[in-house]
Order: sequence, then C-alpha cells, then structure tokens
Amino acid sequence: MSRVTYQELLDAGVHFGHLKRKWHPKMAPYIFMEKNDIHIIDLNKTQVKLDEAANAIKQIVKSGRKVLFVATKKQAKEIIETEAKRLNMPFVTERWLGGMLTNFATVRKSIKKMSNIDKMEQNGTMQTLSKKERLMIAREREKLGRVLGGIEDLTRLPAALFIIDIKNEHIAVKEAQKLNIPTIAMVDTNSDPTLVDFPIPANDDATKSIALISKVIMKAVEEGLQERKHDKEAEAAEAETSKEEAAPAATDAGAETAEA
Repeated sequence: MSRVTYQELLDAGVHFGHLKRKWHPKMAPYIFMEKNDIHIIDLNKTQVKLDEAANAIKQIVKSGRKVLFVATKKQAKEIIETEAKRLNMPFVTERWLGGMLTNFATVRKSIKKMSNIDKMEQNGTMQTLSKKERLMIAREREKLGRVLGGIEDLTRLPAALFIIDIKNEHIAVKEAQKLNIPTIAMVDTNSDPTLVDFPIPANDDATKSIALISKVIMKAVEEGLQERKHDKEAEAAEAETSKEEAAPAATDAGAETAEA
C-alpha cells in the first residue's frame, strides 16, 4: 500500500508542473498531460517514486546513518528546519556553502570555531575581552550559526541528501555526485531527474506540495529511527539472556572441578 493517497497528492497540488516552454525533456516519462500551457505531473508515478524514496531513506536511517536535508528556498525552509530538528537530522536551509561536502574538513573547522566561541561564553572568557572584540566575535558566531547551525552535530559526511528543488540546489547535487552520496529529491517539470538517484516528480514550488512530500519522507525517517531503537533493545535483551544462561553453566562447571 502506498504511503500517500492519490487524492492527498491532488489536494496538495503536487501535479502542477511548470509552463510547457520551461520543461526539461527528460521529465517526459513523468508528465501526464498539458493543460492551459502547463504540464501536469502523473501522480501515479509520483506515488511509486515517493514510496521508493521513502523506503530508501528508512533503510539508511535504520542503519544508524544521517540524511542531510537541503532546502534553501523560501517556501520550504521552515517546513524542513522544523521537522529535521524534531528528528535530530542535519539540515541546510539558509545557504549552501560551496564545498560543504567536498571540502568537509574545512567546514568542520568552522563548526569547531563556532563551538569554541560557545565555550568562551560559558566559561566567562568573553568577559575578559574588550567590548569591540566581543561584538566582532558575537557577529561571527551569528553568521556561522546561520549557515552551519543545522550541521553542527554532523561529524562525518551524510549517507544521503534529501533535496527540494534540484535546480535551486544544483551545487549540492554536484557535490553529492562527486562523492557518490545518494540523492533523493523533489523534481519539477523544469529539472533533469537523471541527476538524482531517487527523483520524486512533484511541484517543488507550492508550500502544500512541499509539506506533503516532506511529511512522507520524515515519517520514513521516524520509522527507521524506531526500528533501529527496537533492534538495539532486542540485541541488548538477547545479550542479557545469554549472560544469564552462561552464569549457571559456569557455576556447575566450578562445582564439578571442586568435587574432582
């Protein structure tokens, strides 16, 4: 059974593509028809592709790895940031910093700098500086936090990227391709779906459409996290049982040795 109904996709306006003259020929397999000079996306194909993408994300998260959520366009920022924070997943919603993936070591240095400023504030070092220095450091912290705040807990490269609007986030797509990081993305009729591993043909401009697709993806993340937690608990219980079973056996063996 599909994770979302045809009617839900229809109500959210997921089927509305761009003007015919703006289309990308490689989106042809996902276009149902043309109406009033606008391409209409085939929602049956959206359902199939969305299910594929959600299952892929679920497995990645279940294995204990992170998915980086990328959405810097106005309509998507708040939706993605709120949900990514809730699920403790990294996100980029302000600006994609060139080299965020391909130059990850340098990005980590900037994150460390941000962390050091926080420590200075906590241990009172900031108060020993002049007012001008404090202001400069505070401004730098704010700037770093705005761009890198969503990835400050990302200690290694993400296992996958979920992107809204690959045309807008073309640098992120290129960097992921270069490093062979799988990409999952909402792809509108003006974009090339072959640039990503799991394209989801959908309207990537309307807030309702973005919210619905993101909700399905976030639900898959949640399922992956829950299954991982369940598996870990089952492993711990199994280890405890084995330990308990081993204890009497060891005691019996000790008694037999003593008798001998």
